[in-house]
Amino acid sequence: MKRQVVLCFLLQLIFELSSGTNLRVIPGSTLELPCFTFQNDFTGAAITWKFKGENVSVSAQSGSPGVKQGGRYLSISPVTAANEGEYLCFIKENNMEMIVTYRVTVDASISYTIKVFEGSTIRLPCYFPPSSQVEANALWFKDWGFDKKTRLDTEDDPTADNNRVALLYPLDHDQTIIIRDAVMEDAGTYLCQSAEGQKLSSVYIIVEVAPTALPHSCSGFMTAWEPCLDENSRTGEPMLQESITEFSMKLYSYLRESQPSSNLLFSPISIIGLLSNLLLGARGDTRKAIERAVCVPHEFHCVHLQMKKLREKLAGSLQMASQIYYNPQINLTQSFTNQSIQFYDAEPTMLLGTSEENTEMINSWVATKTNNKIQHLVDSISPSTQLMLLNAVSFSGRWMVNYEMKSKKGLFTKLDGDMVMVPLLYHQKYMTAMTYVVELKAQVARFALTGDSSLYILLPRSNKVTDLQQVEERLTDTAVRQMIEQVKATSPQHVEVSLPKIKLDVQPDMNLLIKKLGLLSLFESPNLCGLYSEDKVVLDDARHRAFLALTEQGVEAGAVTSVSFSRSFPSFSALRPFIMLLWSDQANVPLFIGRVTDP
Repeated sequence: MKRQVVLCFLLQLIFELSSGTNLRVIPGSTLELPCFTFQNDFTGAAITWKFKGENVSVSAQSGSPGVKQGGRYLSISPVTAANEGEYLCFIKENNMEMIVTYRVTVDASISYTIKVFEGSTIRLPCYFPPSSQVEANALWFKDWGFDKKTRLDTEDDPTADNNRVALLYPLDHDQTIIIRDAVMEDAGTYLCQSAEGQKLSSVYIIVEVAPTALPHSCSGFMTAWEPCLDENSRTGEPMLQESITEFSMKLYSYLRESQPSSNLLFSPISIIGLLSNLLLGARGDTRKAIERAVCVPHEFHCVHLQMKKLREKLAGSLQMASQIYYNPQINLTQSFTNQSIQFYDAEPTMLLGTSEENTEMINSWVATKTNNKIQHLVDSISPSTQLMLLNAVSFSGRWMVNYEMKSKKGLFTKLDGDMVMVPLLYHQKYMTAMTYVVELKAQVARFALTGDSSLYILLPRSNKVTDLQQVEERLTDTAVRQMIEQVKATSPQHVEVSLPKIKLDVQPDMNLLIKKLGLLSLFESPNLCGLYSEDKVVLDDARHRAFLALTEQGVEAGAVTSVSFSRSFPSFSALRPFIMLLWSDQANVPLFIGRVTDP
């Protein structure tokens, strides 16, 4: 009788657990399934997980199920569509067998409801799974019901005023679109799906009558930037150093996502120099947005003083200059003008009468400030341009150890496996610090330059795209600082060095970067009352161009950013794609960051 009672109990238990738990998860997430929560009852039990009739192993590849802690948990990271299905956990102990069932549905579709006023800009979110490759933009539709829908045209320039609907980040995991100047007819349901038809998100829009618009007013926003009350603070300089490094790695992550395999180059010191100059005139939410974008703490009143000190400290090797051009019809506030001169040595200059004169004036300024490394930034200046901010940097450093002047060539292996013959910088016994950084999975070498600067080259394990991406994914601000400390602690040694001679001249999409930094409002309705209080001004255009050359003599670099509105000794052979970091040892900040995939 006792055996019968126990048997009935077990049958009931199996029935209840095998009825299963239904789970809906999104692609790219991490999923952990417990076999049982009452752990003390089955300490010696044999546990087996099965998926699609196959036993799940202990060690699993990325995206495949794997068991942990002797089977107590099943883990999947990242979740993909292939992980959809039924998971069974079998527990055997003595004469007892129990089955726990999970039914997992992978659903990339997320539903949003957004309420807006007439005349506002609507952001409709949509995202590809993080683990997916973006080969084509998502498709957006307005759903009218009864199987009727209309496709939206999202391919136009999102910064153009006459384009109401635009995709913010083409060929990016973020497939968010905007609808400008919302009208009542924009209300309804919108669908986002992949080119293959996979549903990614649905957005239900409610448009309400806008309240009476208030006239433009800068009341309460016209005071000058607050003075730095502690000019000799010991925390101000390291705070800015950390902000610049964090900002630099954030920019690199955005650029590598939009350009996964091409050469990259930018100067974070130039871009942050421009944005911090604009920060002088930003107020309210715009000020907070720029502070977040450049990674400085809110209410860090000493940021401009520290930027001035940084510019002075770098003056021996890096020349950094700012300039502001403005329409003669607008009156910049005196406080902004004075502080721009005080902190950035940038005295506002009036634009001239014609587009041709302005184009010549600006390109001439760029060429002068970059020592002719960059002679052309703009093709034309629109007559409607109200305000244009520029920042230019120019770097020149000589190798502390000279390379052989004798001509030498070598084969550079590109990401696709193709090999190209390139001229080399070669030295049989170059004295340098070189080490393997486990956290980055890269071989790193430091090449000292005059002006108390260094060029760090990070060499992935092979020329494969996956190895390059693995290094880039680990390249955070913390990892960079730890890498530099590790290399500095490494004793220099004689190394056979082969570097390709390169000249990089790259113009990344600054408009895209500004949006990625969370500063889309600069193009729409920013609060720049500290700069100009009589009317609203918006950003029309943003540009950045960077130049860097590796020659027998050393490293030459320039950048301009504009905003309109088996050997006896080791070897280091950078003859495959690599990442480079031009670092100021004196100021402890990055000056240029780049990636070479095709010299």
